[in-house]
Amino acid sequence: MKVVMLLGRSSGGIAGHVAEIGADLRQQGVDVLVVTDPLTAQRFDLQQVRPWWPGSGGWFRTLRDFRRLRRLAATSDVVHAHGLRAGALGVFAVRSLRRETHPRVVVSLHNLPVGGRSVRAISAALERVVARGSDVVLGVSGDLVERARDRGASRTARALVPAPVPLPIRRTTAQVRESLGVQEGAVLLVTVARLAPQKGLDTLCDTSLVLKDRLDAGDLSGISGLTWVVAGDGPLADYLAGRIETQGLPVVALGLRDDVPDLLAAADLVISTAVWEGQPLWLQEAMALGAAIVATDVGGTHEVTADGALLVPAGDPAYLSGRIMDLLGDRPRRQALGEAALKRAHELPTIAEAVAQLMSVYAG
Repeated sequence: MKVVMLLGRSSGGIAGHVAEIGADLRQQGVDVLVVTDPLTAQRFDLQQVRPWWPGSGGWFRTLRDFRRLRRLAATSDVVHAHGLRAGALGVFAVRSLRRETHPRVVVSLHNLPVGGRSVRAISAALERVVARGSDVVLGVSGDLVERARDRGASRTARALVPAPVPLPIRRTTAQVRESLGVQEGAVLLVTVARLAPQKGLDTLCDTSLVLKDRLDAGDLSGISGLTWVVAGDGPLADYLAGRIETQGLPVVALGLRDDVPDLLAAADLVISTAVWEGQPLWLQEAMALGAAIVATDVGGTHEVTADGALLVPAGDPAYLSGRIMDLLGDRPRRQALGEAALKRAHELPTIAEAVAQLMSVYAG
């Protein structure tokens, strides 16, 4: 079986997921070719990759690359696209082939479309293309599956997206805290996120300011301060840096990091302020480390965490800061939350289960 996987530019979980399932599918004897953006191919060291991406170099190159994509599709058994834009490209490429039999089109939707009015209008049109032109649409959360059905998808399922294989912890908690400049008696909060609108950075900043004021006022004895680190990069990096500087927030923007497991393991609390999530891989990673997690109850987050995290409403800094303060003042409760996270981590889908699902979908 030959599978062409389409993937646009990615700096996070989607590309890591494609790399993981691609490697495992090859072990099952599947011939997997990944078509993606060159930077993504390089960053994630994707195997058997065709490092180009339609639409990235002007109209002439777009037309040329689309023709190359059609030729690849014509010699494949399955075209599996990841993401809405990639899904639409896959549908157009396969449905434009002039032959009686076509490769199956499978589209995995990893994100909810966000943006301004024009972006939402384009996304709505692409959603209909993907839903009606795909053989199977997989959604990483229940709401994405429901959206695909509403837009005409005939066969849908919730995608199994296991956490990446965890990297080893390289430093102790004390070493991590020292490297971050966390003072004795201060608390460490950790967030890992692509710095984009759906990650709720406004809520994060507003919550950090409330926490700073309450701790400065002595609302919790024995806690002398707060450091909230954010690991990740993205289009809102300058916005976050600006708010940190102008408001004096107790937030440190770390940029992209290769020591995320160390950070998560050293945190007093792991916090997600997202306004939408699919199957947040970084929270799965935090759960596997037994971290105490507070996360907004959005998208597929509850489907992932179940009782392994304290879930709160999105966009409510006052409520979120209150729950964080409660936990910071209650060590046994934090420990119990970490134990619940670890238990839940052992119940999550494995890479073997994810690949088995894909093999069944590919076979029809």
